[in-house]
Amino acid sequence: MSLDNVKHIVLVLSGKGGVGKSSITTQLALSLSLAGHSVGILDIDLTGPSIPRLLGLENAKITQAPGGWLPCEVHSSQTLPPIPTSPLSQAPNEVSDSVPSTNEAKVNGHGPPAPDGDVQTEEGDKIGSLHAISLALLLPSRSSAIVWRGPKKTAMVRQFLTDVLWPPTDYLLIDTPPGTSDEHISLAETLQSRCLPNQLAGAAIVTTPQAVAISDVRKEVNFCRKVGVEVLGVVENMSGYVCECCGERANLFGKGGGKVMAENFEVPFLGGVPVDRQWGVLVEEGRRPSYGAVENRGEGEEEGKDRGWDESEEGWEKTDGLESDEERKEEGLLVDRYRSCSLYGCFQSITKQLVGIVEGRSNGAV
Repeated sequence: MSLDNVKHIVLVLSGKGGVGKSSITTQLALSLSLAGHSVGILDIDLTGPSIPRLLGLENAKITQAPGGWLPCEVHSSQTLPPIPTSPLSQAPNEVSDSVPSTNEAKVNGHGPPAPDGDVQTEEGDKIGSLHAISLALLLPSRSSAIVWRGPKKTAMVRQFLTDVLWPPTDYLLIDTPPGTSDEHISLAETLQSRCLPNQLAGAAIVTTPQAVAISDVRKEVNFCRKVGVEVLGVVENMSGYVCECCGERANLFGKGGGKVMAENFEVPFLGGVPVDRQWGVLVEEGRRPSYGAVENRGEGEEEGKDRGWDESEEGWEKTDGLESDEERKEEGLLVDRYRSCSLYGCFQSITKQLVGIVEGRSNGAV
């Protein structure tokens, strides 16, 4: 079976769409890799696969091999270089008093993790490999729609579970569609019938603080219990926003709903993840996150023109002399740039708890 090389399988579930499940999956994978684990991501969100875009694999193609498919390599196991020095820390006197320093941002929970000072100075981190596969990599274009009925969806889920030839993998994260549909039932049944003892570790459930999201996530917890999948914990996404300019925190969608729900169901609360604009800069523009300065569009500037695009009768066209997002992307690995993101600090704690729970249950401690 293709899962023979996989040590632990973790499902990432959400009862409601739009809570950032694919983003959480991606950051869990990057954090596990930075902790030295080999990681795989299986994207079975057939109607809205987001993993290739988040990982920068939109132009990748799945390779056919004897016996199945080979997942795409995001990065191999290697040692990363030290995190480069931030320009702000090189010229602190040029920063306005109204902009919080990098250390102030860290105090507010919104700065890249570092031992002391503004920048990590130790030798680079030894990271584990990361591979991924998604239905999106089989489609002819990004805009191709999936118009399938339930039986075909469940057949594709089973094929992904049986025909993908994973390399030796410590953690396989399965990004699922929202809700409790045919895909979830097929996934649970297939894994329980084919997995080795303790191979299916359980599910991490993603929610946001709003009451409507919490209500749907309760159904997801009950679904897991009915199909016999352990709930490893709850992650509350969009848990506040810290302004890059002033450092003030605002609870845009409420606060603490995920923690209360986890306590009610007696499952672990893994942590809250705030909104960070620099995470979007990282995955959408390919640039290393930078804190302490905010890019603002000047008065009178039109949408698109400050990004090197102008509007014509045929749509948006690239303006000469200015770079597109593709051209502005930095060279190097996504996992390397992610170390400069404030959310990495959140996920170090979440990952540590998750690994402890999974390893404990695998060893019979829980």
